[in-house]
Amino acid sequence: MQNLSSIWLSENIKIKTFRTIILSVVLFGCETWSLTLREEHRLRVLENRLLRRIFVPKRDKVTKEWRNLHIEELNLYSSPSIVQVIKLRRMKWAEHVAHMGERRGAYRVLVRKPEGKRPLGRLGHRW
Repeated sequence: MQNLSSIWLSENIKIKTFRTIILSVVLFGCETWSLTLREEHRLRVLENRLLRRIFVPKRDKVTKEWRNLHIEELNLYSSPSIVQVIKLRRMKWAEHVAHMGERRGAYRVLVRKPEGKRPLGRLGHRW
């Protein structure tokens, strides 16, 4: 995260780094998450903190003082928020599972309660 506040890198490179590396790590496996409002808030805070590091403070024209950018100004980098990306990915995953056959386990879990019982005890070796 230290490189995101570097003055030697352009904003375009910082945004590409944010999108490709940081978002891919943060959103790994998000299709199966069940987000609470607290987790959504924490993800928004993380995103805003990282964007404030990318877009350095600006000088106010009226007061001539340095100030951090507001949330509305941070959203100008034209990408959906982390929470919106998670919701889109979850919808795509649900659509993907809905197209699976009825014998697939993921489909059975999505559509209805799985039938049958699991065996007792530890699983045996597969080899």
